[in-house]
Amino acid sequence: MNSAQADAYLRRLGAARPPHPTTEALRELHLRHLRTVPFENLSIHLGEEIVLEEKRLLDKVVEGRRGGFCYELNGAFGALLAALGYEVQLLAGRVYGDEGRLGIPYDHLALRVRTADGGDWLADVGFGAHSHYPLAFTEREDQPDPGGTFRVTEAGPDPAGVLGGGGGPAGAPDLDVVRNGKPQYRLDTRPRALGDFAAGAWWHSTSPRSHFTRSLVCSRVTQDGGRITLSGRTSTTSAPDGSKETTELGTDEEVLAVYRERFGIELGRVPAVRSRND
Repeated sequence: MNSAQADAYLRRLGAARPPHPTTEALRELHLRHLRTVPFENLSIHLGEEIVLEEKRLLDKVVEGRRGGFCYELNGAFGALLAALGYEVQLLAGRVYGDEGRLGIPYDHLALRVRTADGGDWLADVGFGAHSHYPLAFTEREDQPDPGGTFRVTEAGPDPAGVLGGGGGPAGAPDLDVVRNGKPQYRLDTRPRALGDFAAGAWWHSTSPRSHFTRSLVCSRVTQDGGRITLSGRTSTTSAPDGSKETTELGTDEEVLAVYRERFGIELGRVPAVRSRND
């Protein structure tokens, strides 16, 4: 990413270029990203190709003013942070699903970010409802956050007994990321390249077993710390206290207006879940 591309990305976030790659600047960029760039899977249902290449990600997120899912959002954000002088590593995760089972390898992409002032952080702007600020990577106690109470812990054996843990550098254990007492995903601490996640992105965008192919979602953090989510024709606004207001949208015009006015996404037609065969 060159300087002009980084400046365009920062304008998308409404942020000034930080003079130094500090923890404070990282926290601000992380929150601004969650408020500005929605977590969404619309490309899957609009028939748009998902390509994990830096230029394609920037074209979509910055020039196209769209969002994406984890590979796209954290891939693009990691490139921005690296351009701003942060030390960034891409990490692969497997998401906890039903009955505590772990998902496929390269199920999720998250970022390990080291700052100029000695910080070591887990940044993740691509997991939907998650922490608003980066989590301390080496801290093993509770970490309060507007998004909940988080903990980063050393992982035990695979709960399903399929794949072992302990894939990190020099024998470092895998890590479980826990929110409000419930494991969210398991991280392998070995650095990866963006292209390593291509198979995971393909699976999630094509498999009938992927929840992304079976539902529509567009969601972001609101200014007050709540969340606005559009799932199909259902718009849900969640307040920081947990209360929710749900609206069923009746017409295509109403749906397109929510995409435009609440997420800044201009669409020519309403996305619909595409029919797929098992």
